[in-house]
Amino acid sequence: MLHLRAVCPPDRTGEALDVLRAHAGTAHLVVHRGVAVSPEGDLVEADVAREAADEIVDALCALDLDHSGGITLEAVDTALSDAADAAEEAAPGEGADAVVWQELLGRTGEESRLNATFLAFLAIACLLAAVGVLTDSAVTIVGAMVVGPEFGPLAAIAVGLVLRRWDLVRQAGTALAVAFPVSMALTFGVVLLGSVTGLFDADAVVNNHQVDFVYKVGPLSLVVALLAGAAGMLAMTSAKSAALVGVFISVTTVPAAGYAMVAVVAGDWLRFLGSLGQLVVNLIGIVAAAAIVLMLRRRVQRSPSMERPLSRG
Repeated sequence: MLHLRAVCPPDRTGEALDVLRAHAGTAHLVVHRGVAVSPEGDLVEADVAREAADEIVDALCALDLDHSGGITLEAVDTALSDAADAAEEAAPGEGADAVVWQELLGRTGEESRLNATFLAFLAIACLLAAVGVLTDSAVTIVGAMVVGPEFGPLAAIAVGLVLRRWDLVRQAGTALAVAFPVSMALTFGVVLLGSVTGLFDADAVVNNHQVDFVYKVGPLSLVVALLAGAAGMLAMTSAKSAALVGVFISVTTVPAAGYAMVAVVAGDWLRFLGSLGQLVVNLIGIVAAAAIVLMLRRRVQRSPSMERPLSRG
């Protein structure tokens, strides 16, 4: 179940209530008259089945509540109610398979913004990857994969391409185009400083064979990227978000970026080019597979509000 809250101008409250009452996937409908302060109006609350949420949100957006008021959704972890059970039974489909398009747009839009936090996570992930390469530690490489935040913008690009939301594509593309070079430059500086001061020997990377998979790009690299992109988009468009951790561990985008900088310091240009190739293959493969999955899901479920401009809220 999802908990829906809608701030409504008083003249729209009746219509909003009609929308919610008319849908069998609604339970626990509550109205608070005149409690909203900014913007002023009434507060309408309800629990809705996930598989009904997209249709209900579209109907509320058709009343212009996303501009004249506000609509929020949050997951309900536990609902002990016969009414809630009945709503989930009455709503068509399965909750785990339902795509809430506005939720997807909001989530990918938020995770694809270029900010200090995104830069910090990507830089730390690249540095961890470099340490993993220098110490021949596959465990540290896996840690770098988990820390890396790059899947958010990649998913946002796929969403933007499929839904023709070019504002989302630009936002996510800018985040990746800026964050990766900055993080790689920082990693290069740290590795170079460590090499000059004798903290470690970058040339030793030639004998570190446990992490060779990072720079050895091939057909299987594309296969893994495609599978990861498909799994990631399935997780983002359903209630199975826990699967994203496995997606992070399976792709070598951040490790490849870190390895490339270690290879530059070591003067190993073949491994540098191989790492860059691995990075590009993974980025393209993830976006392509995520877009294909999203197109297939869109054929089954379409939403008229998907064409609205990206909200900054």
